Amino acid sequence: MNRRYAIAAAAFAALLLAVTAAKILHVPISYVPWAAPSARAVEQRGPLSDGEKATIDIFERVSPSVVQVAARSAASPLMGEEGQGGGGASGTGFVWDGEGHLVTNNHVIANGGEIAVRFASGEVAQVDLVGTAPNYDLAVLRIRSVRQLPAPIALGSSSDLKVGQSAFAIGNPFGLDQSMTSGIISALKRRLPTHGGREIANVIQTDAAINPGNSGGPLLDSAGRLIGVTTAIISPSGSNAGIGFAVPVDVVNRIVPELIRNGRVPTPGIGIVAAGEDVATRLGVEGLIVVRTSPGSPAERAGIRGVNFSTGAVGDIITAAEGKPVRRLSDLTDALEQAGAGKTVRLTVKRGSDSRDVNVSIVDIDRS
Repeated sequence: MNRRYAIAAAAFAALLLAVTAAKILHVPISYVPWAAPSARAVEQRGPLSDGEKATIDIFERVSPSVVQVAARSAASPLMGEEGQGGGGASGTGFVWDGEGHLVTNNHVIANGGEIAVRFASGEVAQVDLVGTAPNYDLAVLRIRSVRQLPAPIALGSSSDLKVGQSAFAIGNPFGLDQSMTSGIISALKRRLPTHGGREIANVIQTDAAINPGNSGGPLLDSAGRLIGVTTAIISPSGSNAGIGFAVPVDVVNRIVPELIRNGRVPTPGIGIVAAGEDVATRLGVEGLIVVRTSPGSPAERAGIRGVNFSTGAVGDIITAAEGKPVRRLSDLTDALEQAGAGKTVRLTVKRGSDSRDVNVSIVDIDRS
């Protein structure tokens, strides 16, 4: 009896001590063991920050114009994730104009076959391939049936971009539609090799998350304007590692109208094979070393010479195009693309200790 009394007294004393402490600390005691638990009250959220409002506005304005692109080869069904499974591919595209044209990456639809797009509303539409530009990893599609299209994305410029400014990407990573990521422009004037064997110049680098399935989607500035088309990532794992690339909008705005008109774009060239930068570095040469010229090419007709394979002597070195320095192949191809096939380009060529200017015709080397 004394033992039970002592236990009860101790329990009562502990309870009394807890109640006293709660009153001293102003902690309310509302728990009743036999009462049913109830949902906690929801606290009111304060107003969104200006930055949040701006980001939400970009997504709500632009996302309806972004589509998921699915392509299949003759032996493959339309499928989910980009670059996986039986020749099919999935990526992203966006509305270019009110005529039903859409822009995406060439590598998204490169396997051919039937192509379909899914809009943000969930509606699926069949499209036709209008044209491709493998050297720029761009392709243009057109919706077969006339429909109420979302507004085209407003165009910005890539010529005045600054490292550090905000960048936003909307796409379909891993088949998950209508995903938005944000970051900054990490670098400018990158060079990106393409499946066409050339390099895209002035490529935008961003740390906005880009994953398989984002390819062909829009890269936007803080005003929601198109500044690039996301096209590639560098990642050992194949997923986002903070280094993504986009074709600059100034290139896109030059190539896409040409694809709509003709289904292809010329590949401007002068008919030379050039040595890589590593060769020029080893030889201590500043400029583009001409290895050889194609027979009958504009370069050969202009008197440009390549390496003498009998003696191993270096021939001509192109050091400038239209007065701008040429240090690598992309510097020359950029100058040729700016001028265009059918025009001429003024090259500064060094042979030995002599330097001279020559005018060379630019041709479409795909048709020459």
